[in-house]
Parts: sequence; structure tokens; C-alpha cells
Amino acid sequence: MNKTDEKDQAVHLPPVYNNAQKHAVFPNVSQDEKARFNFLTALQQHLASTVELGNKATFDKRVKPQSLARTGRDFKTPEQVGEAMSQDLYYQMWSALQRSAQEMIQQAGRSVVLRQIENLVEKVKQYNAQRPETLSLDPSLAIPHYLTRVDHQCMPGGYHTEYIADDVTNAAVEEITGSLEIGKGSGLLSDGKRYAVVDWLKKNYPDFKPKRILDIGCGIGNNTLPLAVGYPEAEVVGIDASAVALRYAHARATALKTPNVRFVQANAETLPVDNGSFDWVQSTMFLHTTSASAINAVVRETYRVLTSGGLMLHVCPAPYPPGTSLFEQFMGNWETFNNNEPFLGVLHKMDQVEWMKSAGFLERNLLQFGLSVASNNDNKSQSLVDHSYGHGVLTAQNAFGAWKE
Repeated sequence: MNKTDEKDQAVHLPPVYNNAQKHAVFPNVSQDEKARFNFLTALQQHLASTVELGNKATFDKRVKPQSLARTGRDFKTPEQVGEAMSQDLYYQMWSALQRSAQEMIQQAGRSVVLRQIENLVEKVKQYNAQRPETLSLDPSLAIPHYLTRVDHQCMPGGYHTEYIADDVTNAAVEEITGSLEIGKGSGLLSDGKRYAVVDWLKKNYPDFKPKRILDIGCGIGNNTLPLAVGYPEAEVVGIDASAVALRYAHARATALKTPNVRFVQANAETLPVDNGSFDWVQSTMFLHTTSASAINAVVRETYRVLTSGGLMLHVCPAPYPPGTSLFEQFMGNWETFNNNEPFLGVLHKMDQVEWMKSAGFLERNLLQFGLSVASNNDNKSQSLVDHSYGHGVLTAQNAFGAWKE
């Protein structure tokens, strides 16, 4: 660690964008663009660590007392808390800044990619041509409605929209904006969550040696490659509905010299694979982009394609723990209403145990645990459960799954 890094750490600044690891298909970022990303990362951290905290004080000292005086009764639901908080100027300020910061991040990443998109497309083509047999796209695939009806996380057009032939625009934007996550300890290639899964499995199940691994909702592959690196003898298959993401993911894997992975365009609700053909089925931050019916279908399909003794694991936002206050539930739902993640609030309340049991998994074989993020910055892990970057304790991640008998 140099003196600049030590000074930044002393004043709790996030890692600078220069620390983000690059690869051959990573978009070129100018010095001015890096400075803009550094500002946006610092702005997010300031909003989360300082400005957001004022919402609780506002609720306790002003909103709740005023509501009690006016109505004579306490809040009964998080929606009632939200109705009252949405009238308060402090909350309005924080929420507007938070949304603006998210939009600025998307637009900053988009401006970087669009000025070089033709070159990026050609570069991706060149890398994909090196291993054409490990990329399978299906132009006839219908994109699920829960992906087309909203621009998730303020990504214009969502993660599937194509603007030009062989497009990779939104995938490259996702990579660039995802690299801002290094400020949250999420890994220099935005892959810390998945390395954490691999580390946890190797520590707790050292005899588990999967031969075939399926990563559903793989996106740009940043959470797929750690599986291939962690289990180099296994064949890893990443599936996603977005051809944009898969073109980029495949070129990215080739550039990072990860030969034991291939990518297939498919809908996770109807997996185009045989019964009992995978030893491990995994997803990372995928389920909250779907719907209740889709989740049930995904879990049933996972059970079908797993071998006996196989493992299903999902890393996703944690459900509300017992005793979660109405205020915390309201804050935990901010992304649901303000960051284009409409299913997130529902996911917080759904019973993960019942999903798994209804698909055929036995209760004695269920798993649910917190993780430690492999940050890749200083070889130190950060707890996903204790680390609360965002809107209260409810943004903590968790892992759940089951072994199939």
C-alpha cells in the first residue's frame, strides 16, 4: 500500500477507479472519465455512510411524532412509514440524490462505451472467433417479460436491448459501472461474491468436486469465471437470456484465459439441459430480477437438472430477519420503488425454505448462511452480512440452497 492509499484509507475513501482490474475487452477509460468515476463512487459512499443516516433521525424525531400527534396511532406497515417519510424534505433530498447518483453512474458508463462501441464490437468478435464452439446464441429466444417491462437498476434498455448488430453496449456498461463496486469491497473484477462462494464451499465441503457447474443468470460472466478458476477440472456453463451479455461474457472469458467455461442463451425457467446433468447449479444476484412464478420455475428446473448429491446455491438479497422494524423494511425497499427493481421488496418477504421444499428438496438438506466477500484488494474478506453498504441492514447478502438426495 502506497502513501496515497494509506491516506485514503485513513479518511475512509473508497479505492480509486485505477485499482479496478482490466482485461483485453474492457473499454478504454480516459483520465477524466476515471476522475468522474472516482467522484461518483465517493458520492455513493458519502450518501450511504453520512447522508442516509439522517433518515433515521428524521423518522424518530420528526416524522413519527408528528404522525402520532395527527392520527393518534402508530404505524402498522412499512407502506404507512413510506407515505409519511415521502412527505419529509430531508428524505426527499436524500432519495433524490441517491437516484441521481445511480443515473449519473449509468450515464457516465454509457458515454465511455458509446464513443468506442464499434471498436468494442470488433474486439469482442475477434475473441469470440477464437472459441466459437463455446458460445451458443438463440435469436428466437423470447426475453422474459420481467426483463422487458422495466430498465433494471436504471440501465437504459435493460441488460438485453441491442442497438446495433452484434451489440455489447449494455454489457460493457455493466462491466464499467460494476467496477465501481470495488469501493464496496466487491473484488477488482466485480467477482468477490462468487469467489466467496467458492472459498466457503472448499472450507466447509472439501470433498465436493463438481464435474459440471451451471451458472444461471450469468450476465457478463464476472461471477461465472470464479467457478471455473476455483474448480479447473469442471465444465462450467453460464446461461442468460441476453445475447448482449453473453457475447461480452464469452469474449471476456477468452481474454482472461479461462478455457473450461462456455455460454448458452436460454431462459432459466426452461433449461435446455438433460435431467441430472449438473453437480452444482448457482446464481448470484439473479433471482430479484425475476418474479414469484419465475423463481418457483427456476427452483423446480434446478432440482430437475441436478444429479443425486448435487448442490443448488443462490446468492441474493437477504429476507427480512425477525424483528426487523417497519422503518428498516421501508428503507430496505428503496430500490424496489426508486431503482427499477420491482421484485426486490417481494423477495425480502418470500419464504425461501418453502421454495426449496416445494421443488422437491428435503428440509434436512437445506442451507442458508452469510458469506465473506473476497475483496481482492488486500486479501482480506468482508462480511456480506455485517457489511451494510446501502439502505440499512436489509441490503446485506445471503446464500441459500440445498443438497439433492
